[in-house]
Amino acid sequence: MLARLVGLTARVLATESTVTVPLLAKAVENAASTSAPLRSFARAFATNSHDLFNTHRDTAENNADTTFEWTPANLKRAQEIINRYPPNYKQSAVIPVLDLAQQQNNGWLSLAALNGVAKLLEMPEIRVYEVATFYTMFNRSKMGKYHVMICGTTPCRLQGAEKIQETLEKHLGIHIGETTKDGLFTLSEMECMGACVNAPMIAIADYTNGVEGFSYVYYEDLTPEDTVAILDTLRKGGKPKPGSQHRDKAEPAGCVAGGKWIPSKGEVTLAGTPPGPRAPNLDK
Repeated sequence: MLARLVGLTARVLATESTVTVPLLAKAVENAASTSAPLRSFARAFATNSHDLFNTHRDTAENNADTTFEWTPANLKRAQEIINRYPPNYKQSAVIPVLDLAQQQNNGWLSLAALNGVAKLLEMPEIRVYEVATFYTMFNRSKMGKYHVMICGTTPCRLQGAEKIQETLEKHLGIHIGETTKDGLFTLSEMECMGACVNAPMIAIADYTNGVEGFSYVYYEDLTPEDTVAILDTLRKGGKPKPGSQHRDKAEPAGCVAGGKWIPSKGEVTLAGTPPGPRAPNLDK
């Protein structure tokens, strides 16, 4: 099935058929509900790893009849953001205002939320859609209360991110791009989060308490056991230790190797005497 979809995709891209494109979209959408490999293939059509396509698909909770209304407090926050820009450049506030709408809307941007942002900023709706489908920080599918993002860039992969992903998928019973049945966790992959020295790592966005309680926290120097403990703490309503799980910040105290934290021997700092260069013995 996957091979047939790949072949069909290639033919569509070659011919740019206006008839075949909708058929391809429907075929991929139907196939995405049958197996994890096909879901992964379907998500290749979207900007991030948890949305299907960059085009809107009506669902029960996301269609032209659903509504979005700013809360008074968030409307005030949005206006404060808009006031940072000249009156004739209020559309420049689209990214922070979209982020605000996403936090209010339980971690995702429905069609109504996107239109609400467009109306507030007095800009064409399509311009807002363009921004929301370009940046991976915006979620256009219903999310869990906790959005768990695994760093998938080279330093984290070299330090064991694949094992972290495998552990999370097994522990939660879901794959990348899916949400647990209880609606608590959505699992995604992100590209570089900028904490390479403390690889591997995950980031977790907390949408449990709206804008007021929103947090976006890094958890670093992870072993598979650390990762499971973090999720179990969140499930119980607790607050896991943020940042590195094995050192204070990013000092050279050790590293994760083979899924285990390996402490360094002795103290090594930049204030100490540097070792001499290791040169070959030229007399031999």
